[in-house]
Amino acid sequence: MADAGRYGYQGRVSDSISSPDYWQERYDSGEDRWDKGSAAPPLLEYLRTERVGGDVLVPGCGAGHDVRALARQGARVVGLDFARGAIDRARGYPAVGSELYIQGDFFSLPPGMEDHFDWVFEHTCFCAIEPARRSAYVDSCARALRDGGQLLAIFYLDPRSSHEEGPPFGVTKDELDHCFGEKFILNSENVPTKAYPGREGCELVRFYKRKPGSALQKIFSEEPGKASYSRGLA
Repeated sequence: MADAGRYGYQGRVSDSISSPDYWQERYDSGEDRWDKGSAAPPLLEYLRTERVGGDVLVPGCGAGHDVRALARQGARVVGLDFARGAIDRARGYPAVGSELYIQGDFFSLPPGMEDHFDWVFEHTCFCAIEPARRSAYVDSCARALRDGGQLLAIFYLDPRSSHEEGPPFGVTKDELDHCFGEKFILNSENVPTKAYPGREGCELVRFYKRKPGSALQKIFSEEPGKASYSRGLA
């Protein structure tokens, strides 16, 4: 797995950034600049020509804009965030399909979420965590996905390779190769032509496939058109 020391962040994990309270304070104070009020333009660009279906997990879902974009395609989507303010805001939007919002920690997946999902969609979670936790992030992605599951990710690139200021924390392509290479196969990548204002040319879309190695658990009921948990999650 990724060698944190190789990239200069030496395993340090900030108690504040890694705490739900840190993010809750930003929701409470209106310092949630990451919420642009709409789904990520690179995701919408991808969905115009490709389909993300089945069971999808969106870690660090925030207000759920990306969750709803995926649910409109017919996917059964779980938005996961450990800040109560994020989940409350996401649940305040009208449902568009089979989407659920769960307050929980991606690094300690709630019961029933391991080896379940067909897709994980990453956007603004990886860049919001301490770089020292990136190996653990990759592990959580792999645990959430069933064998052959897929990861669609929008990464925030940082040409300066600096981790001194953030979040958001940028990443280089070399770091991504090192972090994800053990558990995932990179199928494709591209620089999106659509982006939020100010992010043009700063993002990279990558499509990974998980390497084999885990069992399957179901957490949704099988009733068509109705998303519900069968393993006691609230």
